[in-house]
Amino acid sequence: MKAKNDNLEELLQDYLFFLSVEKGLSKNSVESYKLDLLKFHNFCESKGINDFKQIDKKTLEEFLSYLNQNKISSLSQARYISSLRSFFNYLIGQGIIEDNPIEKIDSPKIRRNLPNVLTIDEVFAILDSVSTENCTGIRDKAILEVLYACGLRVSELINLKQRDIFWDEGFVRIWGKGSKERIVPIGNSALNWINIYIKKCRHMFVKENVDNKDILFLNQRGQKLSRMGIWKIIRRYALLVGLEDKVHPHIFRHSFATHLLEGGADIRVVQEMLGHSDISTTQIYTHLTKEYLIEVHKTYHPRA
Repeated sequence: MKAKNDNLEELLQDYLFFLSVEKGLSKNSVESYKLDLLKFHNFCESKGINDFKQIDKKTLEEFLSYLNQNKISSLSQARYISSLRSFFNYLIGQGIIEDNPIEKIDSPKIRRNLPNVLTIDEVFAILDSVSTENCTGIRDKAILEVLYACGLRVSELINLKQRDIFWDEGFVRIWGKGSKERIVPIGNSALNWINIYIKKCRHMFVKENVDNKDILFLNQRGQKLSRMGIWKIIRRYALLVGLEDKVHPHIFRHSFATHLLEGGADIRVVQEMLGHSDISTTQIYTHLTKEYLIEVHKTYHPRA
């Protein structure tokens, strides 16, 4: 749709309408763009700028400086730049401008914090701490085994269905972000505990008149577990072995990726198993691996 005129405020409104109706973005995504662009619009107004033709590299540099002064993180600054880049690309697509002024601006360098991971011994200690004398313990054991065996996001685990397990082939089907399907191998230990849970215990969690939609892991009410429920399970067993301060909901996912790479797995294979669309997301784990290799070299090489 054509923007009505050169007024910056109206162009922004047209763009948000375009994102919602023509691009079909979710309400939350559109709201995120709106907040970023309104902040930029308010900044422009404070500078007496109300026409997009007045926006140039200097304006954008001043905007980034303004964000810095207000202690906006480099990650958030990068998001603002991304939102503005998309907006200006929209204007180019509408034939309103010819060049994107944001392309002349360097994105701030983002310091990516390395994720905390458990050592293999720590993972095994947590797995071994689970008492399997009752059905809750057997369920919890199966949950933790699957988390580590497959590197699942918590949201993927709680939505895992019985029909997504392919026993003979040794893999599970995962529905990840954006309903993207992927296939992930699963080890014999995890399969064994899932089998025990299904045969001996799952029926104990099923409740009459509660549709569990074939969800594999159920809570005491016969429904799928919540994210907080999984977090409490992980923390309970980490506490038993003195690792409560080290765990977080994705600790098994991070450990899964790091241990694979430390063992020599190809990064693109790990990317596929994690469901990352961009390999740069997976590469954060290679930093840990490099540190591990350096440590091994220093420890064992005679000329290190």
